[in-house]
Amino acid sequence: MSNPDYDAVREDIKKIIPNKDWDDGSLGPILVRLAWHASGTYDAHSKTGGSNGATMRFHTESSDPANSGLEHARKFLEPIKEKHPWISYADLWTLAGVVAVQELGGPIVPWKPGRKDKANETECPPQGRLPDASQGEKHVRAVFNRMGFNDREIVALVGAHAIGRCHKDRSGYDGPWTHTPTRFTSQYYIQLLKQNWTTKEVNGQVQYKDDKDKLMMLPADMALVWDPEFKKIVEEYAKDKQAFFNDFAAAFGKLLELGVTRSSGEARL
Repeated sequence: MSNPDYDAVREDIKKIIPNKDWDDGSLGPILVRLAWHASGTYDAHSKTGGSNGATMRFHTESSDPANSGLEHARKFLEPIKEKHPWISYADLWTLAGVVAVQELGGPIVPWKPGRKDKANETECPPQGRLPDASQGEKHVRAVFNRMGFNDREIVALVGAHAIGRCHKDRSGYDGPWTHTPTRFTSQYYIQLLKQNWTTKEVNGQVQYKDDKDKLMMLPADMALVWDPEFKKIVEEYAKDKQAFFNDFAAAFGKLLELGVTRSSGEARL
């Protein structure tokens, strides 16, 4: 196609995001998670994984326990792919995450097309590269450092937990991180600092609950307040939403570019 219409794809993604039958009435959070997980397999040392390839189409990657439930997100986007067959899945999934962030009230994330879909399963990254919610700060740093992110970018990216919730039938954990799971805000950081978090066991796994047992945090979330360097950034974002939005847009845009080869001087849309 000589002039692919990415604006038309954006508009079609916007139309499917409100969904009264899904979770809290929005597909936005799961579309952000799809874009995140499709990109977060990147290894800066071996230059493998990342958003280029859409390898979650294959069983090796889709069956990673960290990707449980994302088959729903891919299915929701399939009619858009059928309507615009010229767009790669790799571009569609990442663009869906960008559109969802903005539609839920978050910042404009820089994005550029050009990702290609890998042809076969042999090019899938190994399982286990995505963050393990049950681990602490050492693991969190190791996973994000492998992708090429520093502490500030790590804390900004985890701020995507402002939206969505965990499900017993997917991750095994249960509950939302904030009272507004369909609004992209800085509330994740505010709640991390504000609430008195105590342990709670769900499906044999430890998570954390507030005093009213309405919100939850994962061990990997608590790492952001247990680690003194992470906590400084959490405190900044809790006080300054715009600083969080600016940093998240830059870090998420960087995440979506991992594994994508660009010619010098290419600008993002």
